[in-house]
Amino acid sequence: MYFCCNICADIFETMVNKVKENTGWKYLDYVELNGNYCAGRECEVRSGEESFRYYFRTYSNGKFITFEKR
Repeated sequence: MYFCCNICADIFETMVNKVKENTGWKYLDYVELNGNYCAGRECEVRSGEESFRYYFRTYSNGKFITFEKR
């Protein structure tokens, strides 16, 4: 994967780890992100036949403000 900067790469890595922590999954097959920095992002991830939806927002330094199951 390509990221524009280290902050975006760190956000993605943290997001994947939060999903794994919430679901107990070992891997993700599919990640869909919709939204932007200001409004936050509505997301769906899949692992096999299972899916998990959530919303997140971050500060400009990459720290999470919000991570909510949907």
